[in-house]
Amino acid sequence: MIRLGTRRSKLATAQSTIVADQLRALGHEVELVLITTTGDVNRAPVEQIGGTGIFVSALRDALLAHEIDIAVHSLKDLPTTPLDGLTLGAIPVREDPRDVLVARDGLTLGELPRGALVGTGAARRAAQLDALGLGIECTGIRGNVDTRISLVTDGKLDAVVLARAGLSRLGRLAEVTETLDPIQMLPAPGQGALGIECRADDTGVLAALAPLEDPATRVAVTAERQLMATLEAGCTAPVGALAEVVEGEDGPELWLRGALGQDDGVRRLSANGPVDDPVSLGKALANELLERT
Repeated sequence: MIRLGTRRSKLATAQSTIVADQLRALGHEVELVLITTTGDVNRAPVEQIGGTGIFVSALRDALLAHEIDIAVHSLKDLPTTPLDGLTLGAIPVREDPRDVLVARDGLTLGELPRGALVGTGAARRAAQLDALGLGIECTGIRGNVDTRISLVTDGKLDAVVLARAGLSRLGRLAEVTETLDPIQMLPAPGQGALGIECRADDTGVLAALAPLEDPATRVAVTAERQLMATLEAGCTAPVGALAEVVEGEDGPELWLRGALGQDDGVRRLSANGPVDDPVSLGKALANELLERT
């Protein structure tokens, strides 16, 4: 029996159920273990209650205490600093990493009137929206998908910006009024990808997770997370990143785009490098972003 730890939210349990079903299809018995994290019970802004890690620390504690065998994280919520004794046993195929708009009256971003109130809990999204110069006003929000979308349907906000992957996993893509092009809005590092964490010495679980691994996704998110780590940024920082494995003239190569919010706007740069060294690519682009600030 594999004990899978998950947060209690609808999205977290949906993500964990996807992984559980994949493992069951491989012949494993899986039990979901519901765990409450700091981020689930404290409704204050993320940066005020600990920033990176508030949604995963309780899951990691349960892993180290042998109360669960694996934990499924949204990689954008997972700290970039490794934790002794734990490892990412598998990173499955990534969902669409882009952000989406859910707006009143089916409006797109460009159709929102000047002064429109747009909700987002991410400094990254707010910085990039401001940089577009559309005259919209961003306001901070917290809560699950239901709570955030209800702010629009109840008329309190004109729109909210959410991760497309979450809505896809919840079966709610019909409510999307626009999928935002990364040229306008680079996603959070690791957005759309799941990380399955386990104890580093649990060879049985590591073997069970191996078939779920997607090498292209791991390479891409490794570059994105290294960029964030080099910038010494957490999940609340105005950092966007998106990497993709593409076919180059001499074979596959890795392309990485990064964005860093500053007081005077958003710096955007891109770079490419070999697929087998995503860490160096992430570091190099982060350092170039820092040099341009």
